[in-house]
Amino acid sequence: MGLVLSLSNIADPDAEAIIGDGLNAYNDAIVGYADRTPLNVLVCDGTDGPVIGGISGRTSLGLLFIDLVYLPDAARGQDIGTWMMAMVEDEARRRGCRSGVLYTISFQAPGFYQRLGWTVFGEVPCDPPGTSRVFLRKDFAGPASGVDMGNIVP
Repeated sequence: MGLVLSLSNIADPDAEAIIGDGLNAYNDAIVGYADRTPLNVLVCDGTDGPVIGGISGRTSLGLLFIDLVYLPDAARGQDIGTWMMAMVEDEARRRGCRSGVLYTISFQAPGFYQRLGWTVFGEVPCDPPGTSRVFLRKDFAGPASGVDMGNIVP
């Protein structure tokens, strides 16, 4: 088989599906079961309004992965971020996750996550100069946050 490697800066959903499906099949064969589930907390503008922010992540093999967290400026400073994190952590515990991982940029919110009990386990310099990617983890062995998993309206 003549393999050819190519480099691209264009997202290709078909290629991503092949890569993801292949890795998932490999993991499932080793572990003996499939365990990957999306996990999102959405912040909407009103009951029927559009999504304005939230958390995007997933759980897999006992870990919570938080990929993206965003709130617009108008929604900050009202504890909504704390509620979002409590909801995602409680759901991760319910799913049997032992811990969670996330990363942020030094000019974003490492202090916010640390106030919520997340611990820095690594930092990698990035651009612009003087900033870094900050990697954090949290052990979920302790009690749940107690936040109602239903719809929260601040």
